[in-house]
Amino acid sequence: MPWLFLLLAIAALAIAFMASSMVVVVICLLAALGLIGIWVLGLLAQRVGNQSRDDSMMLDPQELRRLRELAEAKRAQSATGEDARAP
Repeated sequence: MPWLFLLLAIAALAIAFMASSMVVVVICLLAALGLIGIWVLGLLAQRVGNQSRDDSMMLDPQELRRLRELAEAKRAQSATGEDARAP
């Protein structure tokens, strides 16, 4: 989709070069500038969207609590195991 804005900007520049009226030239140049800005922002949004994480991979609070409890139980078990081996 962002490439469509680039094509429209190129078309606006072509019209600006061929126009004989100064009003049309200014309007087309402003339109081309705006369309190029939208094109760049579209490319950036696409890049950010491609690098963002999938929402389905996020943990819900219950799962996070369960994982913390498991980690604490493993830590407690390893600490108890180390205390038994120490004497």
